[in-house]
This record gives sequence, structure tokens and C-alpha cells, in this order.
Amino acid sequence: MQPLAERLRPTSLDNYIGQQHLVGPNAPLRKMIEGGRISSFILWGPPGVGKTTLAKIISHQLDVPFYTLSAVTSGVKDVREIIQKAKSNRFFNQASPILFIDEIHRFSKSQQDSLLGAVEQGVVTLIGATTENPSFEVIRPLLSRSQLYVLKSLGKEDLIQLLHRAIETDFILKEKKIELKETDAMLRYSGGDARKLLNILELIATSSNIEPIVITDDLVTNSLQQNPLAYDKGGELHYDIISAFIKSIRGSDPDGAIYWLARMVEGGEDPKFIARRLVISASEDIGLANPNALLMANSCFDAVQKIGWPEGRIPLAQATIYLATSPKSNSAYAAINDAIAVVRESGNLPVPLHLRNAPTKLMKELGYGEDYKYAHSYENNFVKQTYLPDEIKNKRIWHPQNNSAEKRHSDLLNKLWGDKYSK
Repeated sequence: MQPLAERLRPTSLDNYIGQQHLVGPNAPLRKMIEGGRISSFILWGPPGVGKTTLAKIISHQLDVPFYTLSAVTSGVKDVREIIQKAKSNRFFNQASPILFIDEIHRFSKSQQDSLLGAVEQGVVTLIGATTENPSFEVIRPLLSRSQLYVLKSLGKEDLIQLLHRAIETDFILKEKKIELKETDAMLRYSGGDARKLLNILELIATSSNIEPIVITDDLVTNSLQQNPLAYDKGGELHYDIISAFIKSIRGSDPDGAIYWLARMVEGGEDPKFIARRLVISASEDIGLANPNALLMANSCFDAVQKIGWPEGRIPLAQATIYLATSPKSNSAYAAINDAIAVVRESGNLPVPLHLRNAPTKLMKELGYGEDYKYAHSYENNFVKQTYLPDEIKNKRIWHPQNNSAEKRHSDLLNKLWGDKYSK
């Protein structure tokens, strides 16, 4: 018998839960689907948020051939065979056949290269699904030929709606007397993953011989402790563990960080996935407090790519402990976020004339670059002048934090600028 998650999979957008920014009224993906013609796109989001379901809904609603491949089991030969089928099954003036590739981030470069021509010529319309950042895993030529849609973890209201739908409409569950008295534990264990949530519900419903089945937080917790893998088929703790790993580094706890690293090593996690998170953490959480952290994380990433498992655990451990024991600062992370907020609020402010490039005579005549002071021509390689647009010239964006490295930067800026960076 099919699992509950498969039995409950919707076949139309009207029954699809969540992702209203993509499939709600007048949302871009809904308009494309209802219009009957779609362009190639990639769906990026965590497990269990509806990527495969969206692809299957499209297969129901569009009257075109629909092919599917799994990046885990398919090779270049399979891709070429599908493309050949698509060519022979396409009729004049009909929309291109759809090729859905699950876990496209696992496709090698050669596999992705084999798709390029068919996507570019319109032989197939590609729909890819990935849990990994496509900019890391999908080759640039393929990414540039596809739209990218980001799917979000399902919210509390979405998940509760899904639970009620399962209890009320599934042909097995609706025969049982099920009462949702408490849902906090189910939602916590699911982590926004609809498939995981339905697995939990099915486990509770099928393991109880007493009716009515009153679902409480204690019942869920006890059931999952007795069946620790029931809600984590295929290693779906992936996102919870990487979150605990990064938060342990941020919290300067090397024991916690190395424990979560060991969980990922034992679970067979992709070492590049871990190494990338270390690079991000080195800039986001340590930053200017210890700039060498980014060098260490990058060196670790290079080493892991060269040696893989099992020896890759050693540079990962070294970098993890180094980052966890480093002083912490998120001033650079905060500064870029604040700067982006200023840009969005103030719009495209003109570049001050003295900062503009002046490669032509006309530009020079218009004052481009005029009055610019070349810092190296002055004492201490510094001269006071304005570097922000006039409208925000007094805006402070970067704020140094309380660590020895940034204190040195701050002291230098105060010496050069006076009061500007002491506020």
C-alpha cells in the first residue's frame, strides 16, 4: 500500500498547500501553468515542501509528454534517450515535452552538459528540483537558461491544514476516530516537512489499537522515541543537524560543534556540503574578529574536495574547532544587510561626480571625476572626502564590535576621520 504522503499528494493547484508566493492568485508559477506553456525552471527548497508535487501537478494540467529522471539513478545515456524520445513525440506547434529531474544537484557536470542543447533549442522544458543552493551545484549555462523559484518550509497553519485534510479525506484515516488534541510535538519533529509530518501521523494512527486516537504531545514524543527513524527516512535530519552544527560554532562550543560534525560524518553527509557551511560561518559569525578563519575554512574546502571521505573528516574537524574557538563578530554580515536595506529604501541614488569614471572627453567636460582626491597622494595615504551619495552622506553602516582585531580597525578610522566613526 502507498504511504500516506503519496496517497494524499494533490493533483491540482487548488488542493496544493503552501507556497502561495508562487502558486497563489496571480503568482508567477500559477500564471505559467494556467497559461499552458512554461519555461524551464528550478525549484529550490528543503525536503517535503512540494517540489515533486508541483511537477506532478504540471503533468496533470498540461497536455504534453512528461518525462522524469532521478539524478541518483540516471546517467548521461538516460538523459540522451529521454531527449530522443522528446524529439520524436513532439508535434507541430505543441508546447515542448517536460523533463523533470529530481535532486538535480546530484547530476554531474557532464550530465548537466548533456541537457544544455535540448533546453536551449526547446526540445524539452526542464523542471529541476533541488535541496541545495543551485549556484553551487548547477552549472552556470544551465542556470542561466532557467528561472529559479525558491520554496519555503511550510508554516504552522499550512501543516495543521494538511493534518486535518489527511484525517478527513484519506480513505484509511477517515475510518479511524482521530482527535488532534495537541500538535506542537508533531510540528516540531516535522520541521516544516510535509512528508515527515504525514509519516508521523501515519505512524501514530497505525500503531494504536485504541479508539478514539487522541493525539497529544506526549503520545507523539513517546512513539517517536520508540521508533527513532520513523520520522527521518533517508536522513531527513539533515537540516536540523547542520543548524545545530553552525549554532554550536557560533556559540563558541567546540564540543557541541564536533559532536554534530561526527553525526554528519556517520550519516554519510556530503563533505562539500559541510565545508561550504564552514566557509559561510567563517564570514558570517567570525568575520573581522579573526580574518584567518575564512582562510582556514577555504583551505578546508579545498582539502575536502581533493581527498573526500574518510580522510576529509580530519580537515573538517580542524576547521570546525578553529572556528568554534575563534572570537566572534557579525559586523560584516550586519553591515551588508544594513547597506542593502539602505539601497532598497533610498533607491538608485546618483554617484557623486567626483567618484565617477571619466574615460571620454565628454565625460570630463561634464565634470566626471573632477575634484576627486587620490588618497595615495596625501600624507598617510588618506584625505577626507565624501564617498556616499549626498542624500545619505552622514549615514553610518558598519559598526565595529568589541574584539581586539576590530578595535585596531576602529582606532585607525577614528584617527583618520575624527568623529565620523566614533558615533
